[in-house]
Amino acid sequence: MTSTMRAIQAQSFSISGLKLVDVPVPTPGKGEVLVRVKAATLNYRDLAVLGGDYIKDLPLPYVPASDACGVVEAVGPGVTRFAVGDRIVPIYTQGWHDGKPTPEQRAKRTIGAPLPGVLQEFIVIPEEDAVVPPSNLSAVEAAALPIAGLTAWNALASAGIKSGDDVLLQGTGGVSLFALQFAKLAGARVTILSSSDEKLQRAKELGADFGINYRSTPDWEVEVKKVTDGRGVDIVVETIGTTLSKSLGAVAFGGTISVVGFVAGYSADLNIRQLIGPMVNMKGIAVGSRRQFQDMNRAIETGKIQPVIDSVFDLPRTAEAFEHMKKGSHFGKIAIQL
Repeated sequence: MTSTMRAIQAQSFSISGLKLVDVPVPTPGKGEVLVRVKAATLNYRDLAVLGGDYIKDLPLPYVPASDACGVVEAVGPGVTRFAVGDRIVPIYTQGWHDGKPTPEQRAKRTIGAPLPGVLQEFIVIPEEDAVVPPSNLSAVEAAALPIAGLTAWNALASAGIKSGDDVLLQGTGGVSLFALQFAKLAGARVTILSSSDEKLQRAKELGADFGINYRSTPDWEVEVKKVTDGRGVDIVVETIGTTLSKSLGAVAFGGTISVVGFVAGYSADLNIRQLIGPMVNMKGIAVGSRRQFQDMNRAIETGKIQPVIDSVFDLPRTAEAFEHMKKGSHFGKIAIQL
């Protein structure tokens, strides 16, 4: 095996600062595995980190991106969970296996910053901090799971989704499209928002029951109430962030808003009476544990779910992939194949 590998480094906090470089191949230590990365996918978090203000004092250069699927190339002493040749997907929050994560894990043990990212041909991870991907998925599809897939799964599962529920999804990025597929698997009715009628039609082809163009219908929370016979939705998967007040206007009495994203900003104005009066539950969702990842993978295999992939770039075109994400025109996940 070669002693050097290709890697993408962010040498400044900008897309133009992404450079393809040669670096040494790491060596797995005790309890670690060396993974040959086959595919990675981008999340909005990766773009936020690259902007320079998401993680303070992140040293440069760093390797971006959190989500990948690969094959075990070598194992360190004492490894028992994986063998050479096994397919493998690292978990985003390293060390979070079940229950709640520790503050240190959330602050210091996330792949793609502050831990090194996956946009390199080889990575080393602890054997305890990875899962076997669903057998029905390709490497590109499995690389979509660690953040987008698991966030969507946890947003619905922690809200107690059940057959007959109404679910509201915002946009057609990776989290929303995973949530659409998981919600339909659970027997729920789904309303999805987008600024594109074409994307809304594609979402309906994936199973969405109602589509609302939030650009032509700015008071979309009123329209959500109409399509749910005045009751509102049981679960909102909030990916926009700044629209929390509208989400509160769309949710049913006793419903849940799972806050997972901030694509439009970090601040939102709230009318507290909207939260207290209808007894709304609001939860912050920070991806999920290894146990939840394994639960999700079983559901993906059983339900034969296929992640929606918007486009695939090769490693030297990583900057183009980030530019594509920044434009916001994608439908599903943006992947990078190594």
